[in-house]
Amino acid sequence: MVTLVGIVELARFQFAMTTIFHFFFVPMSIGLGLVVSVMETMYVFKKDKIYKDMAQFWGKIFLLSFAVGVATGLIQEFQFGMNWSRYSRYVGDIFGSLLAIEALVAFFAESTFIGLWSFTWDRFKPGLHVLLIWIVTIASGLSSLWILAANSFMQNPIGYAIDNHQGRAELTSFGALITNKQLWVQFPHVIVGTFVTAGFLVAGMSAFKLLKLKKNDLQIPFFRKSINIALVIGLIGVVGALITGDRHAFDLQSMQPMKYAAMEGVDETITSSERKDKAQPWSLISVTNPDTHKVIAKIEIPYVLSILGNHSLTGGNTTGTNELEKEFQKKYGKTHSDIKNYYVPENTLFYAFRVMAVGGGGLMMLGVVALWMNRKKSKLILTQRWFLWILGITTFIPFVINTAGWLVTELGRYPWVVYGLMPISDAVSPNVSVASLLISNIIYFLTFAAIGGIMIWLSRRVLHSGPSAEQEADDAVESRDPYEHLIEGSEA
Repeated sequence: MVTLVGIVELARFQFAMTTIFHFFFVPMSIGLGLVVSVMETMYVFKKDKIYKDMAQFWGKIFLLSFAVGVATGLIQEFQFGMNWSRYSRYVGDIFGSLLAIEALVAFFAESTFIGLWSFTWDRFKPGLHVLLIWIVTIASGLSSLWILAANSFMQNPIGYAIDNHQGRAELTSFGALITNKQLWVQFPHVIVGTFVTAGFLVAGMSAFKLLKLKKNDLQIPFFRKSINIALVIGLIGVVGALITGDRHAFDLQSMQPMKYAAMEGVDETITSSERKDKAQPWSLISVTNPDTHKVIAKIEIPYVLSILGNHSLTGGNTTGTNELEKEFQKKYGKTHSDIKNYYVPENTLFYAFRVMAVGGGGLMMLGVVALWMNRKKSKLILTQRWFLWILGITTFIPFVINTAGWLVTELGRYPWVVYGLMPISDAVSPNVSVASLLISNIIYFLTFAAIGGIMIWLSRRVLHSGPSAEQEADDAVESRDPYEHLIEGSEA
């Protein structure tokens, strides 16, 4: 039993490590694709060369994130065959079809047009060339759609039937998969999250660059414009994330009530009609004992949970984790007697959810202030170096928020790998060992550390060189004698 628990936990850790690292770059590359698309579109309409330089410059960071995202995505897919072969066999008919569509359609278009965009700046007219990067951006979004459709099946399995003879789930309705309610609350939330990631990444890196530039440096307008474009996109993303996140949390009350109760720190059922204020209080701070699953300390704010969960000042009920545990024992206890309990990691979900909410609100306020300080007729953002440092640090905040969101999504499904259908313990490969998992975990960790270090080093190198490289290259092309090759040929 100890060995089995060790294998399951090591396999879970390896998948978590791989997914978290991969998810650093997925929102980054999708969002940067949008930022670069907007910049190049502005060049097409305004005919101002600075926007072309911006698209080319930030396009370098985009290409780096795309390359690392592809490499880490391949490593992640290996996990299904290495450590989760029982899962792959059980739902391969469903999960595999979605991954195949993602690879053959969306990723194929994405990788093809990104190559065309990268090498045809001087071969296509601007109006045609910008179309290439928009195709890449749209294809990236579609790629995430199919991946999230697969994940949504794991969260809310529909469109399947169990073949008891084969011992596996079989697809019965492809339409049900792509109309899954879970997908259409999760997908918009992830997409607007990519806006936030790329917007504040570009703004933060631009702030770091401004800190190093001397007064009246010719690159200052370049990075100030980059901040404005990026923050507008980032703020649109934050507003969208708050709206879609609210909708997602609202639907969790019926789809995954244990996750919702843990996110809000509710161990005992709250019935608003039995309270004097007729409302549900919201826990600002909550600490749950992981052994007894009882909340041992909390600070509450009146009415707020009714507003968030019921969209009203009063009313609404929230079923507590302890009552839900009893319900799940009755519902699943006979068919899954090996599961000890159905509690999720309460403290992790509670604070990860607040990292998302507080982080998003903080980025919104910072973005609004930054746009005001960076307005056209003001040099305030250049004189207040302390603010540039704060804006620079926000480069990393979206990655923390994204990781917190992933933890809420995946740990909130515990102890299921497919919610209500397949426990995690039944999904692990039967032929893996503790030794092999330990070795592969170490190898993966060192690999990711190396890839991450190279990514940061290359990104800093691009930022340090600035847009001057693009400007010098363009100037060289424009100043070149069009008959130079003939002169060289005659001399030969």
